[in-house]
Amino acid sequence: MTDEFIDAYRNTGGFDIIGSGRTKLETVPQFEVVEEVCKKHGVTAIVIIGGDDSNTNAAVLAEYMAKKNTGVQVIGCPKTIDGDLKNEDIETSFGFDTATKTYSEVIGNIERDANSAKKYWHFIKLMGRSASHVTLECALQTQPNICLVGEEVAAKKQSLSEIADQIADSVAARGNNGDNFGVALIPEGIVEFVPEFSKLIKEINELLAGENTEKFNALPTWEDKYAFIKSGLTAESMAVFAFLPTGIQQQLFLERDPHGNVQVSLIESEKLFAELVKNKLAERAAAGTYKGKFSTLTHFFGYEGRCAFPSNFDSDYCYSLGYNAFMLIQYGFTGYLSKVSNLSAPAEEWVAGGMPITKMMNIERRNGEDKPVIRKALVELDGAPFKYFAAHRDKWAVETCFTYPGAIQYYGPAEVCDATTKTLALEQQK
Repeated sequence: MTDEFIDAYRNTGGFDIIGSGRTKLETVPQFEVVEEVCKKHGVTAIVIIGGDDSNTNAAVLAEYMAKKNTGVQVIGCPKTIDGDLKNEDIETSFGFDTATKTYSEVIGNIERDANSAKKYWHFIKLMGRSASHVTLECALQTQPNICLVGEEVAAKKQSLSEIADQIADSVAARGNNGDNFGVALIPEGIVEFVPEFSKLIKEINELLAGENTEKFNALPTWEDKYAFIKSGLTAESMAVFAFLPTGIQQQLFLERDPHGNVQVSLIESEKLFAELVKNKLAERAAAGTYKGKFSTLTHFFGYEGRCAFPSNFDSDYCYSLGYNAFMLIQYGFTGYLSKVSNLSAPAEEWVAGGMPITKMMNIERRNGEDKPVIRKALVELDGAPFKYFAAHRDKWAVETCFTYPGAIQYYGPAEVCDATTKTLALEQQK
């Protein structure tokens, strides 16, 4: 690689220089291939960039290489925009800052439009399948009327109906004040945090196991399929299924994942809650407790956020992680994660180091075997970021307190251009 080649990719978003892979390195045959390729090309060190799965693979690969005395070192770097690779040593993963600032800019634009047109409620789904860090950070940046946090939904064991009522309370209060507009933020994986919905999905997965999938797909009409579903679900799960809009019901039976399970990411939860709230408001209007108007627009912000032009923070952080990974290799470390701490301070005060990846790992039972796994970090309901949100959301729900972050800034005062996320600032109280 030359400077001329690298310059074309310097400080750009995405992973187009090397590509983004989904193949896991977790079996001995796969490790043997890696060993063979390293020997063939004279590779003596590998840097694996990724989240909890990738770094779990990095730790196991490092153990294999060390046991075989291959001379190949393995170092990990924390990368996930979802923000769920964090702990007492890893303050944040790179990409989270850029993605949340990119989303927040567009959410702010939508808030400005909503406040101008004054006739739409916008339901916005954001990336975050297993944790709600992205949605919470965007809420702290933009102060929407509603922000759902999956971890709170799970802790409170909220039902879909209860969540819809929570949103409808805000819509009704604003509508009765003449404000028939608003913004609701919804994490991508919200439905998996709803206990009754998780139970429904498990039953559907069982219902369509084996040959039943072919039987189901062969049924000619949705009415026939609905009867098949009704005959295979418990009364409790069928009640949840019947509560869903027809479009969402059908999405639960779209193409299965490689394991034959429901692809939850295909469920348009932003449309689900828009429809459920509409039904709740119709009941309230009939009872005379709601006198407003309710029109909706729905959005999903996905990969465009994680492939955006990186923020100054992420650019500085990535250079630091990369340089630090090289230093760990130079000094003979393997099975370590490159880490940089004190990130809410100016970059010159950051502290570089390394930590054994195994320090983050737990043993979990998967497919009948005990396997080492890095546990995803969820939103902490007793943490400073959520507590700040919880202290302000009642006001945001009724009043128009929108904030408009605007585009990511690259030139100007450091306190503007190099600012960290609200989450990191609150966690470190700066």
